[in-house]
Amino acid sequence: MEKLKKDLLALLQEDARFSYEKLAKMTSTTKEQVEDAVAALEADGIIVGYTTVLNSDLLEEEKVQALIEVRVTPQRNKGFDAIAEEVIKFDEVESVYLMSGGYDLTVVVNGKNLKEVAMFVSERLSTLDDVISTTTHFILKKYKLNGKLLEEKIDNRIVVNP
Repeated sequence: MEKLKKDLLALLQEDARFSYEKLAKMTSTTKEQVEDAVAALEADGIIVGYTTVLNSDLLEEEKVQALIEVRVTPQRNKGFDAIAEEVIKFDEVESVYLMSGGYDLTVVVNGKNLKEVAMFVSERLSTLDDVISTTTHFILKKYKLNGKLLEEKIDNRIVVNP
């Protein structure tokens, strides 16, 4: 991949709101070159979307997120891709990763409350034919997300040792 595209990817990951004009200045190129490079990255499927990092703890709506480890039986001639394709179709699913280690897939799920996520796991995810077992971990607090600190100061309390 050419240097301009690599530089643009790094800059856009830092802040996707950079204008083409600013990106051109930052990369010592023209706006047109930046537009063409970004269009090519999108057409090639390298850039698949743009998103905003939210500190959900500061929003007034309640939301629960869980990380679910899933052990599956891979399908002949399809491996883990077939089961992953089933899992990604669920609206509750934010992300799916193929993992090494004791579990095969890690699934990140969003729900309105603990019960909703628990029902999703017990009634929909764990009932898929190739799912052997699941382990659910509820995310209690996020400190850093997509490279961004969610709080300037984590905790200034004095640590007390017994």
